[in-house]
Amino acid sequence: MAGNSFGTLFRFTTWGESHGPAIGVVVDGMPSRLPLSEAYVQEFLDKRKPGQSRFTTQRREPDAVRILSGTFEGQTTGTPVSLLIENTDQRSKDYSEIAGKFRPGHADYTYWAKYGIRDYRGGGRASARETACRVAAGALARLVLGDSVSVRGALVQVGPHAIDRSRWDWDEVGRNPFFCPDATTAAQWSDYLDGVRKAGSSVGAVIEVTATGVPAGWGEPLYDKLDGDLARAMMTINAVKGVEIGNGFASAALTGEENADEMRGTAEGGVSFLSNNAGGILGGISTGQEIVVRFAVKPTSSILTPRRTVTTDGADTEILTKGRHDPCVGIRAVPVGEAMMACVLADHLLRHRALAG
Repeated sequence: MAGNSFGTLFRFTTWGESHGPAIGVVVDGMPSRLPLSEAYVQEFLDKRKPGQSRFTTQRREPDAVRILSGTFEGQTTGTPVSLLIENTDQRSKDYSEIAGKFRPGHADYTYWAKYGIRDYRGGGRASARETACRVAAGALARLVLGDSVSVRGALVQVGPHAIDRSRWDWDEVGRNPFFCPDATTAAQWSDYLDGVRKAGSSVGAVIEVTATGVPAGWGEPLYDKLDGDLARAMMTINAVKGVEIGNGFASAALTGEENADEMRGTAEGGVSFLSNNAGGILGGISTGQEIVVRFAVKPTSSILTPRRTVTTDGADTEILTKGRHDPCVGIRAVPVGEAMMACVLADHLLRHRALAG
């Protein structure tokens, strides 16, 4: 199986399955002499781990991380950093009834068609359990970026219910179980998702991730554009079906006059932008403005309502998926999106340094 690694100079490879003994990630390209501890990585994993509210899967995983290599006396050595996260709360029996059926909306059929075998226990390698590894890699990427670059994410839409941007408050993100920057909308989501959860159904979501402090000049033209790498990074996250940078699809409704980010000179001899429709990237290279990425997550495919499907023998049948599932997988996708943004930026920072000599 190819395609388990991401990045160029800052590069990580994940391994493991949802119901295997453990999952993990190996990060290559870490500069030496950066402070690194398990407690530091754990802070980020705790934001993503399941079972923290009634609005996420009730699988109880502590996601306790162990550093197996790449550090000495609390600092990185420049060698690959290997991180291990044990699986402790698998309930494989929940999936025994669907072993011979394909779940609509899942990767069951495509994995079976490609490899001739699939791990039906929670989706195996295709499970969102793998995203814990990405969050761990993202923690290391933030060390590479340093304190001058800030990466933050928020949930801005659940189902058809979007936030009111006039009430955006970053401090609210840590005060509710949705990573929502709008306290009023977060309260409305609570009632809405209670109904979805009790019905055994699911809904999609939109996540917005921003980065401030990125200087102008990161990114490469044409095929290694910064926004191209960010879009690819977000599209690799489970259940993501759409990505936009800056105004994204809304740009199609604007005129050239409305969309252009006009510029003025500064007293220091630099450039100031009067708007940020481009999301902080022009021609694949950062402008020095805030980088803005949004991605859409589809509804969780594991639901209790019977759906038509086929068996591995090709016979028509129906399926409903029992077990512990997220009524809105987009909630836990927020720290994953942050991690992927950090990994892309760390990679382009190292590439920019290499170019500058």
